[in-house]
Amino acid sequence: MDSSLSRPSSEPDRFLTRRVLPTLGLFALVYGAALALDYHINTAVLTITLMVTLCLLKMPVAIALIGAALLGALHGGLSVTEAIGTFNESLLTGAQVGMTYVMVGAFAVAIARSGLLDLLAQRIAARLDWREGATNKGVKWGLFLTLIVASLLSQNAVPVHIAFIPILIPPLLGVMNRLKIDRRAVACLLGCFISASYLLLPTGFGAIYLNEILLANVNEVGESLNLAVTADMVPRAMFWPVMGLIAGAAVCVFYSYRKPREYESVPATEIAMQASPKRPNLVQLAATVAAIGAALGCQLAFDSLLLGALVGFVILGASGVFRWREQDDVFTEGMRMMAQIAVIITLASGFSGVLGATDEIGSLVAATAALLDGNMMLGAALMLIVGLFITIGFGDSFASVPILAPIYIPLALALGFSPMATVALLGASAALGDAGSPASTITLGATAGLNADGQHDHIRDSVIPMFLHANLGMLLFAWGAAMVL
Repeated sequence: MDSSLSRPSSEPDRFLTRRVLPTLGLFALVYGAALALDYHINTAVLTITLMVTLCLLKMPVAIALIGAALLGALHGGLSVTEAIGTFNESLLTGAQVGMTYVMVGAFAVAIARSGLLDLLAQRIAARLDWREGATNKGVKWGLFLTLIVASLLSQNAVPVHIAFIPILIPPLLGVMNRLKIDRRAVACLLGCFISASYLLLPTGFGAIYLNEILLANVNEVGESLNLAVTADMVPRAMFWPVMGLIAGAAVCVFYSYRKPREYESVPATEIAMQASPKRPNLVQLAATVAAIGAALGCQLAFDSLLLGALVGFVILGASGVFRWREQDDVFTEGMRMMAQIAVIITLASGFSGVLGATDEIGSLVAATAALLDGNMMLGAALMLIVGLFITIGFGDSFASVPILAPIYIPLALALGFSPMATVALLGASAALGDAGSPASTITLGATAGLNADGQHDHIRDSVIPMFLHANLGMLLFAWGAAMVL
């Protein structure tokens, strides 16, 4: 057995000694000085700042949410028992969404077992002209179109989230190498169109984000402020922020990464490109289509993605796409894939509940509104930038909404924004950073597929390109939308 796996390393952890301890020490010093000078620190500001700081220091997001919530509650005057009780009571909403994620994860893995994505990759590779000097422009743009369509469908009609990327992309790396496609452009396309799909189309993951999270939080927080938003208003409010993502994708393909980029020809990618994929028979193909249709139909009929994913999973298991006795393994694999997101969403609801229990959000909103003095342009810009900062910290837009809603909705209304503009600001602020965070499932998924041959760096080739194109484009368009809606 490798001895390095059986005992801890004797070398000091440089990140711990150079980043974590000095940052936490500085945080404690500033906090202590404020208390000594009898300077009041708003509990909401302290709690969110501490949570983001812990996330940026690579603390697990779950621990950062719980730790920051408890410490913020103590600062706000709650006892430990009251803080824990409030946190636990607020978990219900997040747990409901989290369980939906778990079932969708199982459904995604079941669809992946059908072999349809492998077959699609082989069909694209078969169209490649191998003759010297061939440009293959039609194949290149056909490949881009395939990735765009797959990204859009993965969040709605076929809700498999990022599960399609590690299955579809590796067999195509040999094709991309022959075409000299810059993989940073592919990463941006995946990030922009995956985000655009769930932010605009209210089915699948879009139904979770737009209806179960964004709409629910807007109406819950806005109830005491006489704000009521209907389901049809949410996609209309998110249209222009999504157009920012589309513009970012266009810039990356036609300008930033349009030039050819050389990659080494790795034998593994050539073999994957020429290998025979698993070919589903007609019964399995029909069952897969039926499962996808049933999942979408149940969601539309009963407004339940959980039920749709469950029905689709059972159909795939009964059809022989995977063996009946392997159901536990498939479900467990899907649960592992979605467990982190489910846990973060659940804990974020508890975090939001503690923020509300401290009764200091109102004072923060009043102070910020007074500072901005009715300046809507500056207010919209600050809300979007803060949302970008928070979501970059822990990389999940779904979990950001319940954290931002108690602050952003009263502030937006106090500044005079319309209900549509308020929804656009909250929805875009929570989504900013999802496609540009090192911890985001979107960036991690893109890297998992594009780095199958070890030639795609997570930070330089996925995170930074997505940040520059997806986030900045969305920020500019969302700011403009808030001004005109």
